[in-house]
Amino acid sequence: MKAHPRGAPAVEPVTLDRETFGKRLRAARKAFGWTLSQLSALSGVSITTISRAERGQLALGYENFAALGRALQMDMNAMFAGDGVEPALLDGPVLTRAGKGVVYRGLSFAYEFLGTTAAGKQMSPVVGTVHARTVNGPGDFARHAGEEFAYVLSGAIDVHFENGEVVRLARGDSLYFEGRIGHAYVTVSRQLAKIVGVTTTETAFMHAARAGHERALPVPPPPRARPNVPAHESTRKSKRLAPRARAS
Repeated sequence: MKAHPRGAPAVEPVTLDRETFGKRLRAARKAFGWTLSQLSALSGVSITTISRAERGQLALGYENFAALGRALQMDMNAMFAGDGVEPALLDGPVLTRAGKGVVYRGLSFAYEFLGTTAAGKQMSPVVGTVHARTVNGPGDFARHAGEEFAYVLSGAIDVHFENGEVVRLARGDSLYFEGRIGHAYVTVSRQLAKIVGVTTTETAFMHAARAGHERALPVPPPPRARPNVPAHESTRKSKRLAPRARAS
């Protein structure tokens, strides 16, 4: 039996396997009485992806989580609450002990979801382990409404954006950006990088701020019009400027 330091209890994170998540996703869809085709149309996630996720054959990325959550009108983090735990409204502090989040392992990222018992929250905090080492194509980029924050706990990562920009982050570095821009995380250190990530929902405040910013953008002034000079003034000025003729 492995010994643990005095005062540090053995901590085993709760891992939500794909089969369990798939059953919860299917139950949420059925609660609306929707077919796979209807949920696909509402979410923008393909029928094949939803079907495979419901059968536990496919791990979803965050973009698909967010899209399905919006379509199902629910906080997708509620699906990551422990068995028998019913998420409730955020009417008091929500504590997540070290290693007691719920882990979901994707293909390029392992998410440990935190604060999963708070339903309807505007932030989705996770501790993430970045497994990806390369960006293989457009399908690797995630996009979602709201904003995103990442803080590197260990290792180093490159954050790739779909416009070609790449930002390298080492331990202690952080990045805040608009989630609608396609982005992908890649570990560039020998050990897999670990980060704290937070995403937000799209709020009315964000809409108002964006609209206010667009209204506040400076408008270039119109070209200055030449002043209207009365004809007699123009003639008088021309006479003053004309050279005097010398007497012969």
